[in-house]
Amino acid sequence: MTSLFVLTAIMAVAVFWLLRQTVHVKPWVEDGPHKVVPPQASFSVPPVKVGLGVFLAVATSLFALMISAYFVRMMVGDWNSLVFPSVLWLNTGLLILSDVAMRSARRAARGADTERVRNALMAAGVCSFAFLVGQVWAWQQLNASGYFATADGAGAVAASPANAFFYLFTALHGLHLLGGLWVWGRTTAKVWGGVELARVRLSVELCTLYWHYLLLVWLVLFALLTPAVSELCRGRLF
Repeated sequence: MTSLFVLTAIMAVAVFWLLRQTVHVKPWVEDGPHKVVPPQASFSVPPVKVGLGVFLAVATSLFALMISAYFVRMMVGDWNSLVFPSVLWLNTGLLILSDVAMRSARRAARGADTERVRNALMAAGVCSFAFLVGQVWAWQQLNASGYFATADGAGAVAASPANAFFYLFTALHGLHLLGGLWVWGRTTAKVWGGVELARVRLSVELCTLYWHYLLLVWLVLFALLTPAVSELCRGRLF
């Protein structure tokens, strides 16, 4: 189980690093002529950011449990490697682009550039939705090839635990992304609706942090689902 411990440690360090990147950011401090600091500005971290940190810790625990079950099930003799859908490479690129766009939106928000924030948020949303569509496409590719999540009738031969974990991992990650897109939608609507940028700056910061996390989680899952890495891990576990 050494690989599992190492993976969990890497994810924990990564989450800590992501939180640390924004721990000293004070979105309420204006760079323009109006520099009004509310009473709560004495705190280094807004409560909503602490809440996001707690949520990410819980989400990390959930993904760690899923990955732990993946490693345990991998040690059973009937394990067969996943037939890797090639569209996952494209999907990974789309998620990276969405993260880059979200990062650009954060930089633009700090620079009070409303137009750039609008464009970057739209680009991030489009790439994220395209990623989800690509994930559904990957599901369809597996089903069309006869690889199902569970053994059922004629599909019993094609079903395998690896397929089931693929559907589980991608569905769980997709649900987290959908939750992030709900917040993204509200933030984008406010920006395009003419709301003062200072009022949505913190939301952009939190969305960017969350997208960094989702990208990190997906890269870990993507690596685990790759047949070469899966076989390597299985060989070392045995």
